[in-house]
Amino acid sequence: MAVYQVLVVDDSAFMRKIVSDLIEADSEFKVTATASNGKEAIQKAIDLKPDVITMDVEMPEMNGLDALKSIMKQSFVPVIMLSGINEQGMKETIMALEAGAFDFIRKPSIVHDQDIAQVGKALVERMRAAMDEIKRKADREASMKKRDEAQSKLLQQSQRVQVDPPPLQDRKGALKKKIEPAQPGARFGSGQTDSLRAKPKQPTVPLTKQNTGHLDKKLEPLRDSNRASNASTDRIAKANKPTQSPKENRLSSRLAEQETAAASAEPSKDIAKVIPSHKGAGGPEGSFNKLVAIGCSTGGPRALKTLLEQLPGDLPAPVIIVQHMPPNFTRSLAQRLNTFSELHVVEAEEGMVLRKGTAYIAPGGFHVKVNKTADGRFTIKLTEEEPVNGHRPSVDTMFESLLPYTSLQRHLVLLTGMGSDGARMMKKLYEAGVTSTFAENEETCVVYGMPRSAVELQCVRHLLPLQEIAPKLVQAVK
Repeated sequence: MAVYQVLVVDDSAFMRKIVSDLIEADSEFKVTATASNGKEAIQKAIDLKPDVITMDVEMPEMNGLDALKSIMKQSFVPVIMLSGINEQGMKETIMALEAGAFDFIRKPSIVHDQDIAQVGKALVERMRAAMDEIKRKADREASMKKRDEAQSKLLQQSQRVQVDPPPLQDRKGALKKKIEPAQPGARFGSGQTDSLRAKPKQPTVPLTKQNTGHLDKKLEPLRDSNRASNASTDRIAKANKPTQSPKENRLSSRLAEQETAAASAEPSKDIAKVIPSHKGAGGPEGSFNKLVAIGCSTGGPRALKTLLEQLPGDLPAPVIIVQHMPPNFTRSLAQRLNTFSELHVVEAEEGMVLRKGTAYIAPGGFHVKVNKTADGRFTIKLTEEEPVNGHRPSVDTMFESLLPYTSLQRHLVLLTGMGSDGARMMKKLYEAGVTSTFAENEETCVVYGMPRSAVELQCVRHLLPLQEIAPKLVQAVK
């Protein structure tokens, strides 16, 4: 059994001891070193190259967020943040997840043994998931490299065939000449074909499906791969393209569009839609017939940021989001996402009336359901029923609440996350006729768990890289 080396970072010697004991209770992991602040953590990460790091958020000299950013620049190593429950700690934890932290857990309470045990179980679970993902990605890269090498070899062979096509030869290598029998009465120089003369050598015929069908079949996978490679290159270029600063630049761009439209001879019919009267403007409460439902877990905060900042403020549907998180952290997540998105992002509360152009984050510790009132409005319903798939909130619970509302155009999305939460009910909705289903593909997932489960159930209509989900979703909704 592999033993993974762990670096434990915390400014409290007592907490370093507790965390180290929790980790080494599992034989797969060994604490190879500890650090008491961010600067020390950076140096030990460089010197020791641990397999995984646990990082306290709040520390003197250099906090966990700054240390994480520096470590991410040096090399990729999964970092699990340990956060307190004070407001500053929660905000910095959300920012750490955006910056590349694999996941986080709450710090254990030193006065409750049961709480310490639960935190230890959660910590080891996340470390094991991180190691599994590293192995999975390494295996995938090795498989892709092997495939690319095979395709390159096939390409080289095909190029040799096209450059130097073999002449028609007999077994002894002598060139065959086909001479037609002489035609009776044929004369030389009469303008007729000289049947006594050997036919001139025909020009080389390019390789085609007719004369090289077997080669064309061999090359077809290569062409598909090249097309996929080009598409992947385009996605990477889009992902690496510098993003404009948040809302000010987008608003300026829309103002420019408005001025151009106003100056044209024929005013745009959609000019009123260019700039909403206020963020998340959605008209009268409940006046919509479309709804977007999103589920995610490990890696979710970063994925949600990427997704939501691409959605327009005039999206004609409310957005319900379940992100696996403990209580209080979801409020910080909603506040943080609200600064990036043109949508109005809030933590969901009991009885809230759903409005288009608004995103609702399920609060930690509560299941969220969509409820329809007697007067036909859709509202938020929160419950403290038992966890589903080990989670409360649960994506399956939220998706299940949408089953009765066939009058709504329901658009379902599953992003990165451990486990299979959401897949089962996405399948039920799909069987009920909801075919607008999206999942993040393996290429961009931090953990390809929840999306893969849905793919295996054959209920995903659009399997896409994270950066391509929002444009396709907007197209489907609008």
